[in-house]
Amino acid sequence: MTHAQAQDSVLVVPAQGHDTRSMKSNPPPHNGVNEVHLVGCVSSLPTTKVLPSGDEVVEFRIVIDRKRRRGAKREVDSLELAAWNPREKRQALKLTPGQWVEIDGSVHRRFWSSPKGLASRWQIEVSLLRRM
Repeated sequence: MTHAQAQDSVLVVPAQGHDTRSMKSNPPPHNGVNEVHLVGCVSSLPTTKVLPSGDEVVEFRIVIDRKRRRGAKREVDSLELAAWNPREKRQALKLTPGQWVEIDGSVHRRFWSSPKGLASRWQIEVSLLRRM
C-alpha cells in the first residue's frame, strides 16, 4: 500500500456486538470523528505555559474511573488537558484539585524537540469546560 493509498483508507473497528452491515452501506465520514466528552475529577493545579511562539496554554489533569470489573480493585485513567481559547483558559485557571468537571474536546498528539530528540504526548484539547 502506498502512502497516498494509506491516507485514503479508513479503518473502522465496530464495538463488540455491533452490526457491521450498516457500516458498509453507510460508511463513516471520510475524515472520521475526533470528539470526546469527559466527566472527571481535577487532580492537579492548572498551570500556564508560554510556548516559544509566545502562545499561552493552560494545562491540567483529570482522573476518571475505569469501568470496574467484578472483584477487581479500582483503576483510574489520568488524562492531560490543554485549554487554548481565552474563555476555557480563564475557566481552567479557577479549577482546584478535587473539583469535578465536564469537558468537551478532541484528542491531539503534540510533538516537540527535546535534548533526547523528537518527543510527543497525547492531550485532550478543551473546547468547552463546565465546572460541576
